Amino acid sequence: MCRSTLAIYCFLDDLFKAMNHQSDVREQINDAQVATTAVIAMLYFGGNYQKSLTSLKDVGIFSNSLSRSRFSRRLNRINDLLHLVFNELGNTLKELNLESRYAIDSFPVSMCKNIRIKRNRLTKKVSDKENYRGYSSSKREYFFGVRVQVITTIDNLPVEFAILPGDSADLQGLAELPPAFEKRAKIAADAAYTEYNWEDFAKETEEIKLLAARKKGSLRGDDLPTKDYKFWLRHRIETTFGEIANLFPKKIHATNLNGFIFKVFMFLPAFQLDKAFIQ
Repeated sequence: MCRSTLAIYCFLDDLFKAMNHQSDVREQINDAQVATTAVIAMLYFGGNYQKSLTSLKDVGIFSNSLSRSRFSRRLNRINDLLHLVFNELGNTLKELNLESRYAIDSFPVSMCKNIRIKRNRLTKKVSDKENYRGYSSSKREYFFGVRVQVITTIDNLPVEFAILPGDSADLQGLAELPPAFEKRAKIAADAAYTEYNWEDFAKETEEIKLLAARKKGSLRGDDLPTKDYKFWLRHRIETTFGEIANLFPKKIHATNLNGFIFKVFMFLPAFQLDKAFIQ
């Protein structure tokens, strides 16, 4: 963990400087240290900031530390910066992805068990809680939480994401992800992403090919080689979701809905950073 922490800190510190981001000189801990602590929390402590703060202080990697509440406030201040970091790294991975092959899918993240939905405090101020009640076809069960849409490279590296309420359809998630890809890119998807108009529009305007799996009786069927090729591409992203899911704890601790969504997001750049640039 120590080597990974130092590598992540040096990488983020250099990246922040390249992005012309400067921490307040009066702060004893700079923003790169705050971001590194958050990333380590996601990679090794299931998103528990306090455990990450205590661990990094005990091993002496950072000479100064912050209280749990102070750390949360500092982390919220660089929320937009961390989103920008993910996007910048994602763009770099797209440039390095010479094959221009991607896969898209979604996975659910629960806020609580179904039996505790009425007592859930995260959605206390939400007017329509039912928006967060969704169905996971792979697990064949209902859940209460959010649905994370992710586009990955062929090497299982996330480059685009969208976090939507649990009842959102996959097509809605596709609409939240602009086709910011190189020309002639191929994006594999399951049958839930079938939308002929979007496929035609993307192909004509952006020269992007959405390779959605076809259902029986589809108007645009696939021959056997194309069907096998699509299945192979989609199978790759399932491996990525398994690796990301292993980072998540059984329950994500948060005090409000925005905090919960931000924590869910933080697992993505942590995974992206560790897998693509540190390992």
